[in-house]
Amino acid sequence: MHYSKKYNFIASILFISVIICTSFISPTHTTIAATNSSPVYEQRKTHNQDGIGKYYMGREIAKVMGHTGAAWLERPSRETEEKPSKIVDALNLKSTDVVADIGAGTGYLSFRIAPKVPQGKVLAVDIQPEMLDIINFFKQELNVTNVEPILATLTNPNLPNTSIDLALMVDAYHEFAYPQEVMQAIVKALKPGGRVVLVEYRGENPFIMIKGLHKMTQKQVKKEMQAVGLTWRETKNLLPQQHLMIFEKQS
Repeated sequence: MHYSKKYNFIASILFISVIICTSFISPTHTTIAATNSSPVYEQRKTHNQDGIGKYYMGREIAKVMGHTGAAWLERPSRETEEKPSKIVDALNLKSTDVVADIGAGTGYLSFRIAPKVPQGKVLAVDIQPEMLDIINFFKQELNVTNVEPILATLTNPNLPNTSIDLALMVDAYHEFAYPQEVMQAIVKALKPGGRVVLVEYRGENPFIMIKGLHKMTQKQVKKEMQAVGLTWRETKNLLPQQHLMIFEKQS
């Protein structure tokens, strides 16, 4: 069976299984305990119900989708709705690249990137052990050897210094409880000239039917990436509803 067809078949089984397992569970978000106000973050008692009440550079941080949302990540309609194959193509990967998929979830993008880096690898980073269990399941079923699950913390992606060529974050960055600390660690993990690619729903467009805190404007993303020393290179508007923004670590 062709690789992509086999993945889609297994993902469909997982999708059905998760739907069954979670049908008796009310949809929830993982709640992250907020910290006291600091020079970097501000805590507000009155805030959006979809956020954690913690603000970074004027933006409220959104609640995290828990592992019970795995079925949503693996939904069969995702390619049609979001065009993730275009994300993979836009990365312009070399066969030897080491890619960190930050907030990898079920590994949906990780396993689509893996064939592009046969002499490299994909580091599938997530803070939820349950998500890494799903990634390990896919690894075994697909017999993929160059995807490595990594358990992160809220403040640290646990990546060695100067070890990665590219860090990819797809609809994940806006949920980071400690965005500055995580991004500083990612910058350290990048090789000189390494890239950061963020995919986020367009916050400028009120007609995109995604909750406000789960969208970001280009202006906000650029401001937050500049704060950790990354340089904006380009924004590719090739996706139906999301920005694909590329930043670079200076050599």
